[in-house]
Amino acid sequence: MYTRINLLQNNRQQYKNSPQPSFKGSTGNGTIKILDAFIKSQENLSSTRFIQDTATNWVPKALLSRSKADFWEFTFLEFLESGLFYYAAPFFGEHLYKKGLFKAIQPKNLKENIVKNIPESLETIKKSNFDKNFKNRLITSKAGMVAACLAIPVLEYTLSFAKNLFTLKVFKTSDFNNIANLNKDKKEDINQQKHVESHAKKELLKAGLLSAAGIGTGMALAIGGHKSDKLVKLSEGILEPGEKLAKLFEKAGIKSPKFKKFLKDYTKLDFENNNGKLALSKGQLAVIATTGLFGYSNAAKDRGKLDFYEVWTRVPLVVLYTIFGSAIFDEGFKKILAKKGYFPELIKKDKNGIINVPSRKELPEIAEKLAKKNNSAVDKELGSLIKQKAVITGVPYAFSIVVMGFTLSAITRLWTKIRYNKQIKDSKNDTKQPPIENIMKMSPVFEGFKNHLK
Repeated sequence: MYTRINLLQNNRQQYKNSPQPSFKGSTGNGTIKILDAFIKSQENLSSTRFIQDTATNWVPKALLSRSKADFWEFTFLEFLESGLFYYAAPFFGEHLYKKGLFKAIQPKNLKENIVKNIPESLETIKKSNFDKNFKNRLITSKAGMVAACLAIPVLEYTLSFAKNLFTLKVFKTSDFNNIANLNKDKKEDINQQKHVESHAKKELLKAGLLSAAGIGTGMALAIGGHKSDKLVKLSEGILEPGEKLAKLFEKAGIKSPKFKKFLKDYTKLDFENNNGKLALSKGQLAVIATTGLFGYSNAAKDRGKLDFYEVWTRVPLVVLYTIFGSAIFDEGFKKILAKKGYFPELIKKDKNGIINVPSRKELPEIAEKLAKKNNSAVDKELGSLIKQKAVITGVPYAFSIVVMGFTLSAITRLWTKIRYNKQIKDSKNDTKQPPIENIMKMSPVFEGFKNHLK
């Protein structure tokens, strides 16, 4: 018997196997193929954000690197971090958990059916024709996999400590002033080096223990959670906390559909369903990136105040960019296009005033309708739609790379140099006020961290 889930999966497979337009006879065939590949990459959260993150964070810093140690440590950090951000959750979820550990612990007669339906959303599972026991198994197994993925933000937190250890062992350097090529005498404090090493090793050990605890808790939830209504409800809250939060805000009088959608998207800890495979969700990315900020901060304190200040100058903005990508610029650009009346077949507002742009998969259907309406070739209409969507997607993407990449990296490095010079000047003048106070006055944003530093 087919359920709604089975039908959905059949439809996806039929679309996947159906012939796609080949752009034969289209003008600019090669250009359209390139634009089409770009659009498709943008609709895969892992791929698009990995490219964005590398272009935004690594390339500018590579061009503006201050020393060999500086270059290699941020290279070490950026690529490992991008891998954790964008590929760890899908890899852990799809291969290690769904097809491995969490399949092995299911009853023999249910294994394949659970694996098959795990990618479906919470809403789809709840509305399906499955019996209550099977629904509960799916829900608690999904929540268990999310709990097991605690290992990913934990690893992200400790990655900065691993970076400190890498720089210490390879370059024999732990003082940020030397790494940033600020200090000309390059002297190293042996006691500081010992502290950096011991703290890093402690954090890495804690990461291993917490990761193991998360996996154990997740597996226990998947094995027996379906027997308890309370654990099933808890599992629903783990997967879709935005639903619960939206209801609380509605009771408080905040009923904006846009705000509700924002909450659901950016607090969702469940995986996205990518044609039956587990994919990264925006909520998962938000948790990993935010955790990374505090790892950066804690590890930076071990190497000196200027490293700490540089982190809090740059990283909060990078975290926001990592979570939202070019969405901030994207929304504004779409409003401008809508106001000017550009690309009416793609730029449309719903009843709540939210601008929706069709996905790449929807373009062939739109192209067929336009071809009949305009008495033209489907390939020609599809090529035109791809060009339009490339503009809608590409302009904010390029703008965000320039603004968040080169501009932020250059300003951060300049600001660190100014702080260092100010610190040296104050120490030479032997002012009544300690140098740290003078530095903090230069950037009021750090006043809030004064007690934390003490």
